[in-house]
Amino acid sequence: MASPVTLDTALVSRLIAAQFPEWAELPVREVDSAGTDNAMFRLGNEFAVRLPKAAWSTGQAEKEQRWLPLLAPHLPLPVPVPLGRGVPGEGFDRPWSVYGWLDGADAFTDPITDLADAAVQLGRFGAALRALDASGGPASFRGGPVTEWEEGAMAGAIRDLGADGTVDAELAAREWESVLALPQWDGDPVWIHGDLLPGNVLTRDGRLSAVIDFGGLGVGDPACDMMPGWSLLTAETRPLFREAAGVDDATWARGRGWALCWGLVTEHYYRVTNPVLAAVAHRTWSEALAESRAGRADGRTRRP
Repeated sequence: MASPVTLDTALVSRLIAAQFPEWAELPVREVDSAGTDNAMFRLGNEFAVRLPKAAWSTGQAEKEQRWLPLLAPHLPLPVPVPLGRGVPGEGFDRPWSVYGWLDGADAFTDPITDLADAAVQLGRFGAALRALDASGGPASFRGGPVTEWEEGAMAGAIRDLGADGTVDAELAAREWESVLALPQWDGDPVWIHGDLLPGNVLTRDGRLSAVIDFGGLGVGDPACDMMPGWSLLTAETRPLFREAAGVDDATWARGRGWALCWGLVTEHYYRVTNPVLAAVAHRTWSEALAESRAGRADGRTRRP
């Protein structure tokens, strides 16, 4: 069995020198990230190099190369622009990409302080993306029903996180049953980002400045793109996001189901190996459950 490839500056330097010799003299620096699909390196001051870490993310580079140049001009926030298409070689057997560098830090590192502005901007971003022609677009890995994502993992997450006191297992199971009973998406598939989490939005001076990592880009049910409401925002700013996004009641309810499911499954899986991502997951499902409790307390239905 072949040894796994070490994704480091030496590898990136070899790839650049062989395939983009005009950039061979530029310094390469690794960019810290809690992301699980891709490794990021800064090339000089103007470029970013992105390489898939695992087999499941191998096709992301080619997808971004094809679709981002078409979508980016119509979006209200800056997104990565592909500038170089890397191919397997020099000890790395997957496609990879060079992009223009976008200034800012991800919201893991530099949290958003102007949440009201971010809520409106993210809502408008998703609405603009969904308005674009989705003909021929690939299916997003989160474009189907939440009940089919990581099928079977939710029960184990509730059981184990309940056993150690992390979550109220009875409450979580009850809320998950309500998600299972929701009507599924019956509209035409639309473009979705698929992974609008804190690590995939950039900030400058506490304000949202860009959206990155389109590995989950594709078409499907827009519910998964509602997750910033619970992963990034607060009860006070969430309504601003929902209004700007312009989604119906059923889509919002399915989005909260995504927040609950993604949060619990991700914390369960990564609580030891990726504590940064696990902390985001914890906040996401906690906010989703808190909203559900608040809805019951003031007499609203569970399906706002």
